[in-house]
Amino acid sequence: MSLTVALSSARSSLMATGMQTAVIARNTAGAQLEGYSRKNVLVATLPGNGVYVAGVQRAASAGLFNNVLIAASATAKQDALYNGLQKIAATTLDDPELDQSPAAQLAKLKSALQQYATSPDNATLAQAAVTTAKGVATALNDASKTVQSVRADADADMATSVTNINQLLAQFETVNTSIVKGTIAGSDISDYLDMRDNILSKLSQEIGISVATRTNNDMVIYTDSGVTMFETSARSVSYTPTNAYTPATTGNAVYIDGVPVTGANAVMPVHTGKLVGLATLRDDAAVTYQNQLDEVARGLIEAFAEVDQSGAALPDVPGLFTYAGAPAMPAAGVINVGLAAAITVNPSVDQNAGGNPSLLRDGGISGNPAYTYNTTGEAGFSDRLQALVDGLATSRPFDPSALGKPNASLVDFAGSSASWLESQRKSASDEASYNQTLLERSADALSNVNGVNMDDEMSFMLQVERTFSATSKLISTIDGMLKDLLDAVR
Repeated sequence: MSLTVALSSARSSLMATGMQTAVIARNTAGAQLEGYSRKNVLVATLPGNGVYVAGVQRAASAGLFNNVLIAASATAKQDALYNGLQKIAATTLDDPELDQSPAAQLAKLKSALQQYATSPDNATLAQAAVTTAKGVATALNDASKTVQSVRADADADMATSVTNINQLLAQFETVNTSIVKGTIAGSDISDYLDMRDNILSKLSQEIGISVATRTNNDMVIYTDSGVTMFETSARSVSYTPTNAYTPATTGNAVYIDGVPVTGANAVMPVHTGKLVGLATLRDDAAVTYQNQLDEVARGLIEAFAEVDQSGAALPDVPGLFTYAGAPAMPAAGVINVGLAAAITVNPSVDQNAGGNPSLLRDGGISGNPAYTYNTTGEAGFSDRLQALVDGLATSRPFDPSALGKPNASLVDFAGSSASWLESQRKSASDEASYNQTLLERSADALSNVNGVNMDDEMSFMLQVERTFSATSKLISTIDGMLKDLLDAVR
């Protein structure tokens, strides 16, 4: 080997060593940064002697990263759904001391009626039964308000999610453009690739996505249902929020490039992500529970309805419980949307409103004498009260679409509603826990591939230092040989 070739080899070695040192320092500095991937220097051997730096490559695994994206989307969906169900359950179920749930209030009403039936001449027991009935109506009113409040919050969160998605897509477009340009120019794009992955991680939490990489590291983003979100440029994600919710309100759909991806009319509905969890909560779970509350309210009006006692074949009318549609009865076996929010106790039996609680025993609550049961005015008349108690235990049809017991007593249907909500909450919690575990394991597996291990970096630094020392010694040797050569020529 000539001295010139040896010197060239030493020079290339120094350059490679310098680059390796710089990358080690880069890894050390980025070890604690979110989304940072370990960088490696690609060193190649020259055809003759020496080495050269072919580039900087980051440690990555497309398969593991895709697993992380999928798990993150699934976790975000279940978390959003569980949190909403938790708010509903906390108000309507999780109150063991006060027992404010509709099912608990119905049980109290049945007990109050039974006590009143044993002593129908007791005005105190009559007022107590009416007060308990007001508690049932209030529980249904409050539960309905809670459900609609949760739906409104979910709607607002969906608007926030859409804003985040659009911002992330705009950031992605900027970074992706830099990656494509850098790839064409042969520049170091490893940090840009980290930035792009970090954006994808955040985006996957908002909405389920899949990605494809094309020539020059150009990337395309699709929803998990196949709708294009980014191809060369970001697609518009649009949503019009609804400020106030009633049981009859239907929330708006989210559109991606004009294609509806949420709601009943979604052409290509997305499956995972926070956005989907919120939409499911707003349009499915909360609506179903509201339907169950409305069916409980309808069952109450039916159970306490007054029947014509005059023989004139007059239609049944609401009695103890009434609503805005009185004196007509709500249609049997069909959900009356919003009834739980509107049901009240008839003021004609409410002593605080100037009414007579004894009408609960005697009938004629509607004000029409034709519906009076206690026609003789007996103080010990208990037939009507006992019939009301029996009516709470009588099986009646409920709308199957409410997903409660289709044929059950009012008390049993209310209990099945509570069980349904608890089942939904538990299912969402279990799914969230499972997906969180899957996410953590996927993230750990990815970290083992692309994470920075400080012990490994320090060990590699020692190797680089030894290489530098050997190269320095080689240069020193070459220098001495050149001096000897020059001295010999002189």
